[in-house]
Amino acid sequence: MTATAFQGRPSRIELGRRLIESGALSSDWAPSFAAVDRAAFLPDRIWPFVPAEQVQDQGGTATARAITVDRRQDEAAWYGYADTDLAIVTQWEDGGPQGSGPGQTPTSSSSQPSVVYRLLAALGVDQGMRVLDAGTGTGETAGLLAHRCGARGVATVEVDTAVASAARERLCRAGLYAEVVVGDALAGHPAKAPFDRLLCTFGVRAIPAPWLQQARRGGVIVAPYGTHYSSRDAAARLTVRPDGTASGPFFAGVEFMKARTHRTVWPQHGEYVKDWPGATGTAVQPDDLADTDAEFAIGLAVPGVTHTVYREADGTWAAWFYSLTDQSWACVHWPREDGPGVVHQDGPRRLWDGVDAALAWWDTEGRPGVTRFGLTVTPEAATPWVDEPGNLLPGTRWR
Repeated sequence: MTATAFQGRPSRIELGRRLIESGALSSDWAPSFAAVDRAAFLPDRIWPFVPAEQVQDQGGTATARAITVDRRQDEAAWYGYADTDLAIVTQWEDGGPQGSGPGQTPTSSSSQPSVVYRLLAALGVDQGMRVLDAGTGTGETAGLLAHRCGARGVATVEVDTAVASAARERLCRAGLYAEVVVGDALAGHPAKAPFDRLLCTFGVRAIPAPWLQQARRGGVIVAPYGTHYSSRDAAARLTVRPDGTASGPFFAGVEFMKARTHRTVWPQHGEYVKDWPGATGTAVQPDDLADTDAEFAIGLAVPGVTHTVYREADGTWAAWFYSLTDQSWACVHWPREDGPGVVHQDGPRRLWDGVDAALAWWDTEGRPGVTRFGLTVTPEAATPWVDEPGNLLPGTRWR
């Protein structure tokens, strides 16, 4: 099917063309794209996340950010953004009171179309399959799955009652049937199990045991998985094995809003740093830590840690690392550009030693990107690997 087969707005036809040309929209999902209009699942007020080159702040600096677009005030702009390959925020602060402008924490959205269709392609859905959609959001993804799988094949679970109600109404208006359940998607939907496929459209920091238990043997779980080390996720395609475990590769770097109970709670600095133990040195530079592939690898290799790298007011750089399982911490300060870093660390875990070793391992392995990594999951633990399941990262197995 070509993009010209899509009926409707010119901007939507153009979106379809771009998705096809990029490889995101495969021929088997094109009929569903044509039938399920993203705009039909959006509220009147939306906050598209616009790239830096399209937005300037008051100082004239290009800055990526969410902007407010209201269909009641500018219908043409609203449809224009609905038909672009951008993520669109539809809720802030878990639905708490706010004005018309963007809030601080986005908590529900219409995901970037190219990412959605890549996840759907990886899922490998066929007519008649039973599918669990974890994280209903606007309801568009459930609608796409319902169009593809047929009547009564799709259940979708949403933690937010208002979001679920709006999605149910939009699905009904679009003539698409999916069972919309209000609840914790991390618990799955046992009443309709077993599922042939499970798709998650929010970021998780662990694959929940109920998903493994509710998936049919040989079934597939597709989910954005990451660690607390950074906000970045990678989409995993896990095949459920006869023993109830699952394993598979990461196939794309992505970034999704996190499950409410999987959000990183930033440590209170004063509860960690009581004194400054003796300093050591490092040749690692801030740019080494900023590499997104390195961040992902370090997060897998050094579990239960979060970090930040920033520029001080005097122009020097600093990095802080905090354990989320005890009060271990590390700090690296670079007093001179391109000079060695000064390391302080304390607590039961030597966090900087772990980060430094993981970075060295990643470099020795040829600096693998996310698609060289994979994950094996049991109800109790997750084990990351590189290139093949038997090639484990050094010392990594955790709940």
